[in-house]
Amino acid sequence: MRRLVLTMITMELDRSIPFASQVADDLRRRLDAGEWRSGDKFPGTVAIAAEYDISQSTAVRAVGVLVTEGRLRKVIPRGFFVV
Repeated sequence: MRRLVLTMITMELDRSIPFASQVADDLRRRLDAGEWRSGDKFPGTVAIAAEYDISQSTAVRAVGVLVTEGRLRKVIPRGFFVV
């Protein structure tokens, strides 16, 4: 079983671009870099909110972008998984 280790992400958020878009871009970059592999459980929105120091509703929007793109799938009630 893999252990999920989250650290605070230091990222300059540009106020002219929605935070959810910027966080989705960073999560997409991390997915592309192989931080999570297909089938891995993806961090929940509470963990992402804490990691990026954003509101949970912003994290929900950012993860929703990745679900819409087909990069993640939501399995109720287990969470999000990498496709």
